[in-house]
Amino acid sequence: MMEYKNILVMVDPTKDQHPSLERAAFLARSYGATISLFLCIYDLSYEMTSMLSKDEREAMRSGVIEQQEQWLVQLSDGYPDLTINCTVAWHNRAFEAAIKHVQANAIDLLVKSTRKHDKLKSIIFTPTDWNLLRKSPCDVLLVKDHAWPNGGTIVTAINAVSEDEAHINLNQKVLQHATDLAKVINAKVKVVNGYPGTPVNIAIEIPEFNSDEYNSSVKKHHVSATHRIAEQFSISCDDCIVEEGLPEDVIPQASNALDAELVIIGTIGRTGLSAAFIGNTAEHVIDRLQCDLLAVKPDGFESPVNTQAT
Repeated sequence: MMEYKNILVMVDPTKDQHPSLERAAFLARSYGATISLFLCIYDLSYEMTSMLSKDEREAMRSGVIEQQEQWLVQLSDGYPDLTINCTVAWHNRAFEAAIKHVQANAIDLLVKSTRKHDKLKSIIFTPTDWNLLRKSPCDVLLVKDHAWPNGGTIVTAINAVSEDEAHINLNQKVLQHATDLAKVINAKVKVVNGYPGTPVNIAIEIPEFNSDEYNSSVKKHHVSATHRIAEQFSISCDDCIVEEGLPEDVIPQASNALDAELVIIGTIGRTGLSAAFIGNTAEHVIDRLQCDLLAVKPDGFESPVNTQAT
């Protein structure tokens, strides 16, 4: 069973409302978890003030950090029933500072608020968001400014027909997270899978090729595979959505049509330089969502962020 026990919340000091903290508090109460409030600050002018000595510059930084720590403590006072730790880091890359905190403190979920574009009705992901999704060693929950209502919908995106062991294991992990979390928030789980249509070049080059029969065969294969995986987690076949199209089109369309509260998607685990990326499909899906996103990391994922780097 999936449980979050150590939750890191990245706080934005420029905002009056903190939906990420509200979501983390809900999960902390549900799982008996500890929350770490984390704020990263940096002012280049403090480093470039040549008229001051090194000790004087350090004293200025310490004063700013102490002030922000006091603000975090005041913020945590609004949640007297929870165990909340407060940390302020001085770093010019917020995502790196957060990831190093995750690595050093056995954090299993990182929560951060997103911004919503009112006209486009979609979430705007910042460079920090993208770097966290790509490089955080733990699961990342990006939160919109809304509640999780009782009886809501969780959409899970899987690659049902993959024969790659890493993808198969990730499918299992995504669905386990979804079904466990659904019990906590009393939500229904929907499983979404997209499948490719007939390749245009085959239909043109081979006149006798029966595209309808091909499409029907491919759909049956994906439907059967999706149902088989869903049944392992006691998810009804009626709650499976299998549509023709690219995953980056099918997943956002389905989640938006269902007015889902949360989409859970697995990120691809890689090592070395390629660990900085989470895959084209995931990136295209994420950019078109209108709800919260939980990015689940595969077992053994290694962050490219060096814990020893300064």
